[in-house]
Amino acid sequence: MKKLVLAYSGGLDTTYCAVYLKELGYEVHALTVQTGGFSQTELKEIEKRALNLGVASFKVADVTQQYYNSCIKYLVYGNVLKNNVYPLSVSAERMVQAMAIADYARQLGVAYVAHGSTGAGNDQVRFDMVFQSMVPGAEIITPIRDQKLSREEEIAFLKAHNVQLDFEKAKYSINKGLWGTSVGGKETLGSQQYLPEEAWPTQVSKKEPATIVLHFNEGELCGLNENASMNPVDAIRTLQEIAQPYGVGRDIHVGDTIIGIKGRVGFEAAAPVVIIKAHHLLEKHTLTKWQLYWKDQLSTWYGNWLHEGMMLDPTMRNIECFLTDTQKAVTGKVFVTLEPYRFTVTGVESDHDLMNSKFGAYGEMNNGWTGEDVRGFAKIFGNQVSIYHSVNKIIPALAGNED
Repeated sequence: MKKLVLAYSGGLDTTYCAVYLKELGYEVHALTVQTGGFSQTELKEIEKRALNLGVASFKVADVTQQYYNSCIKYLVYGNVLKNNVYPLSVSAERMVQAMAIADYARQLGVAYVAHGSTGAGNDQVRFDMVFQSMVPGAEIITPIRDQKLSREEEIAFLKAHNVQLDFEKAKYSINKGLWGTSVGGKETLGSQQYLPEEAWPTQVSKKEPATIVLHFNEGELCGLNENASMNPVDAIRTLQEIAQPYGVGRDIHVGDTIIGIKGRVGFEAAAPVVIIKAHHLLEKHTLTKWQLYWKDQLSTWYGNWLHEGMMLDPTMRNIECFLTDTQKAVTGKVFVTLEPYRFTVTGVESDHDLMNSKFGAYGEMNNGWTGEDVRGFAKIFGNQVSIYHSVNKIIPALAGNED
């Protein structure tokens, strides 16, 4: 039999792949990659389902910590929100999952690797590119994409093979991970409608405002409130439990896919959005303006390239080195107030705060220079512009007042 590793989530597409590939004569080894979205109960159910389908083996690869170390950490360092909205909840996760699957395929020495992506989304490109780089000798098998199957066709096939599972079409498609949850439904297929309240996986249950303290050490979230020493993964999970019941971090991302079409997806990501906004404010206080400027340029590129499946590009490692180096002084506390459907980042406390009264208070007093210092600085700083207007006999004027 032909030995094959299948990226297996337990959903409709990968269940179809398991049955179909086994029927074709492949020895199917199913791998579920845990990136912080499955409970232990859910993993047990996925295992039971896979073994009932007759796969040769089933394994769970828990890469949640690696997901943070290799990806999420840099998304925080870069304050990455694609189109100023989306914290890359799914796209970042897919890259780590694809790498874990490819690594497992190398361990088993298989000649075939399969995934259940359709032909209309980003994931097919992400998985293919990772497999091409990490297991270049393996053939990539994609039954759903290659056969252009509809959901109804998959269900009919599984029923014909006596697969006793409930695959009735769900109203909303949910994908949960450490860095947020995506929500897709009929509203996101068009351009006008917003997701209704019942579509969100976490309902709003907290009404009274609450203040929380986020502790950062060299750019990493390392604690919450009185506990200033936590593993970042645990801190993210705890913050999610605190903030998500307020309904913060909800939105719809509208973006350009890798394959050239536009798409919409809802997401709830309370912890990622709060962390990024808090981290960004701390950076505004602790970094220079040119550090902030170049971080913005490189972080935008980094987020876009990651979203488009290019996590293995060596340029990404170069940018990660830069981002890490900028975080040496990004240490301190950030204060956040949570309210239903909104939050406010109210202030920071840091030994590295550059907004220091020793050097002056903006708009009020200057302790580090004199008026003559500023007069000379302004003359030199504006000298070239002044020369330009003088040489070209131009008298500056407001637009519309040239007469």
